Amino acid sequence: MSDNDYAIVLAGHGSRDPDGVNEFMALVALLRERAGGRTVKHGFLEFATPTIDEAVDAVIEAGAKKVVMVPGVLLAATHAKNDMPSELLALQRTHPGVDFHFGAAMDLHPKLLQLCRERIIEAEGRSAQSISRADTCLVVVGRGTSDPDANSEISKLTRMLEEGMGFGTSFVCYSGTAKPLVADGLRAAALLGYQRIVVLPYFLFDGVLVKRIYAAADDLAARHPEIEVLKADYLGVHPHVADVFLERAQEGVEGRATMNCALCKYRVQIVGFEEQVGTPQQGHHGLVRGLLGRTDAAPAPLDNWPPYVPHPIEAESMRIIQAGYDWSTIPAELHTVLQRLVHTSGDFSSVDDMYFSPGATEIGLRALLRCRRVVTDVTMVQTGLKRAVLDQLGVETWCGVHDEETHLLAKTHGITRSAAGIRRAWQKFGNDVIVAIGDAPTAIMEVVRLVREHGWRPQLVVGLPVGFVGTRECKEELARLLQVPRITNRGTRGGSPWAATVVNALMISAIEHVGRQNQEQRA
Repeated sequence: MSDNDYAIVLAGHGSRDPDGVNEFMALVALLRERAGGRTVKHGFLEFATPTIDEAVDAVIEAGAKKVVMVPGVLLAATHAKNDMPSELLALQRTHPGVDFHFGAAMDLHPKLLQLCRERIIEAEGRSAQSISRADTCLVVVGRGTSDPDANSEISKLTRMLEEGMGFGTSFVCYSGTAKPLVADGLRAAALLGYQRIVVLPYFLFDGVLVKRIYAAADDLAARHPEIEVLKADYLGVHPHVADVFLERAQEGVEGRATMNCALCKYRVQIVGFEEQVGTPQQGHHGLVRGLLGRTDAAPAPLDNWPPYVPHPIEAESMRIIQAGYDWSTIPAELHTVLQRLVHTSGDFSSVDDMYFSPGATEIGLRALLRCRRVVTDVTMVQTGLKRAVLDQLGVETWCGVHDEETHLLAKTHGITRSAAGIRRAWQKFGNDVIVAIGDAPTAIMEVVRLVREHGWRPQLVVGLPVGFVGTRECKEELARLLQVPRITNRGTRGGSPWAATVVNALMISAIEHVGRQNQEQRA
């Protein structure tokens, strides 16, 4: 391989579905045919093999001195902005003598628009009916990500196809993460009154999600026989796809790889995602990297689950607390929370004022494992949560008290920023949250209002503010709030450390719960 040549590593996501993996490998074969003799290898982030590092090792062993990694994904979301760059950084450290480059994601490209048109026309050609496009609704289904910039590209693609091909209207939905989801989007499209709906999955390959999209289209056709529902093919193995990847590789080597940094939530403050600016680039696929090719695939996550190990001083404090009080009079499921509250407050009498609704700790534990999101009223509660425990459980935290939108909401409606932050959490996350309040009585009263007037049902509310203005009264209101599980106390004591302690205790209990389950499975 000459110094001016380079090897291409196509970095795919990976799938549990063998159809998707096989199609990816077929595309790699087509890529080799059109690559002008360059070395082309492929690797996967998760599930399938070879892994990306194995693919890079292979091209280096073949003599490559210059390697370009090209994200095998349609849009620049977390995988292309975070996971794959973090893989590349690790590879650069491992192979300091190799010149690495990174290509951009496919994004919207004229050839991909042409391929979408081809897939739509093929679907129309399979119909025995002649229906004008003016009487047709185009529904484009994207993968759906946590990146609003990537999701908006699906809307842009859809609009370009609608106008370019003359559809009566168009509708966008997603297979997951973003809304509306496929079934909801198809139901909404059916209400628009068009004679035909064309469903186009904007996916590279077959797989579990594409099969679900087609199943949802079949279900819509069965429920609405008056509407013709056509299923267009996904992009698949096609020369246009191969050529776009080769173009991205060339751009990467020449330093011309571009992404839409102006609207990247990791670089600038985007409305609703301000807290994600500067998020570190780190991989999230360790447990499932090469999973389907590993003989240890099933037990690996179980064996790697560490127990919670307290600091020696913390452990000695807990020993003293356990010995210093008659805990036999208190239900066992409350011990962890109450003992840690004693540790935080330095006062055994804090136990006497606590209130737990029936089953609150068990519900909170399970909610942490299922929903994995904690909303706090102030940043002091958020920063009081143990980072190592949050990371082990994969729990995300959110506090909107200092966000610009919270400030505007508070000013417009004449409420405190803490209450406005809670209102935003209701709007942003719905019911799948644990709410921890340690500072603002107004935040508790906003929870009470939203539960009673708007049917909000957070999984658990921890309300332990401290102070003398409205504190006692708001806790009494929370204790009477029968619609949600809740943990609070009587009187004026409490504070952010108390609220954080309760959540920390529940997370520690959750780690122990998973550890016991793992031991039982191995037994």
